[in-house]
Amino acid sequence: MGENKDQTKKRVEMIAESLETFFGLPLQKTRSRPIDNLIMTILSQNTNDRNRDMAYRQLRGSFPTWQDVLAADMKAIETAVRPAGLGKQKSATIKNTLQWILDTHGELDIDFLCDMDPYEAIDMFTTQKGIGVKTIAVVLCFSCNKDIFPVDTHVHRICRRLELVPDKASADKTFWLMQELVPAGKSYSLHLNFLKLGRQICRARRPVCERCPVRSFCPGAIETCGAETK
Repeated sequence: MGENKDQTKKRVEMIAESLETFFGLPLQKTRSRPIDNLIMTILSQNTNDRNRDMAYRQLRGSFPTWQDVLAADMKAIETAVRPAGLGKQKSATIKNTLQWILDTHGELDIDFLCDMDPYEAIDMFTTQKGIGVKTIAVVLCFSCNKDIFPVDTHVHRICRRLELVPDKASADKTFWLMQELVPAGKSYSLHLNFLKLGRQICRARRPVCERCPVRSFCPGAIETCGAETK
């Protein structure tokens, strides 16, 4: 589109407003503890919410405390989280992360995240294998109420289709670019409304462009949907 940064920021602002008109303004739910959210978000990687929730329930059912998880046999953790897929990988990430938290901070509690600069928190946690920018951004946004815009699969796809970021941008690159574009105070709302848009309308396959509330802001609509945009 040949937009400059200010023009793109204005378009993001209008997109956010249009989505709130269409889907509503999401209300901040009761915040989960950061450590609980961190483990749940690790389980969410490469799976859907249903499988993530099932795995999390099984993990907490088998091991009521994070100290219990840390003391457990790796195979037992792997069995508990199997519904989320990648059980061997995720069980190792969970146990290694809990051990790192205990060794580094002296207790299995990361409430201190909410008092940190969010970008320092991202730098700290992404040093750990299995914790990417998206994972810790979700914790900061949903558990600490930080004005951080997480980028998952749906959000990444939509940002590229709307040409808010380069088409070949990685998810991590999209995250960093979008932090400067999302209006102040709108990260939570836009993230959740992008999720709704991606699941219901701007799907990976067969997007329903004629129903899209931000179609007029989408330079990629014709390429994505062809004749459906007419």
